[in-house]
Parts: sequence; structure tokens; C-alpha cells
Amino acid sequence: MPNILAIGFDPHTIPGFDPAPVAAGIEQASRKFVELGIAEDLLLIDFDELDGRAQAKLVEKLQGRSYDAVLVGGGIRKGPGLLELFQIVVNLVHWHQPDAAIAFNDSPDWVLKALEQRRGR
Repeated sequence: MPNILAIGFDPHTIPGFDPAPVAAGIEQASRKFVELGIAEDLLLIDFDELDGRAQAKLVEKLQGRSYDAVLVGGGIRKGPGLLELFQIVVNLVHWHQPDAAIAFNDSPDWVLKALEQRRGR
């Protein structure tokens, strides 16, 4: 059974943001991973932890076990003013999980594609 780490923001911690649609999407994706036989670890970053605490939590998670793929959620990739965080996250994944595939779309289908790419290398 492949195992993945999904990284994203806790939608309940983003100021002025309706968390309901994102929280529902996270739950739906988690159910789909179960259906696909993929073990998912979920790391939701509090939006107020961008001062370095988020990176420390990510490093701890990445060092805790080996992952077949790491999914970097859309909020981290697309949020305004978050390019530096995105770069840090990608580098931390690369340094601590060099054999893991990296997926940049929040869909389980894209995680499957990343896993397939990993197998084909």
C-alpha cells in the first residue's frame, strides 16, 4: 500500500476565509485515498505559523517515516505572497524525502499519476 503525505493549510485558520468548501474537499480526498488503498498522513499548517513553526512541523513529519509521494496543496502553491513558503516546502520535501514523488494538484488522481511517474523512473 503506497503512503503519502498531504500538506496544506488548515482552512479554519485563514483569516477572512470560508473554510467549509476546502474542509469538505480535504475530507473528500481523504475518503478517495482510502478507496484507492493509499495511506494518507495529513499535515495541516496553521496560517499563523508561517514564522518558521510550520517548517519545523514539516521537517518533523518528513523525518518520521518514508513516503511514496508528497502532495503540496493548492493554498501553499497559489496563495498570494506565499511563493517563498512554496519554495521552502518543495526544498524540504526534496531534501528529506528524495525518493518521494511530488504532486501539485489536490486531486487523488494526480497523486496516482505522480506515483506512476515514480515507478517509471
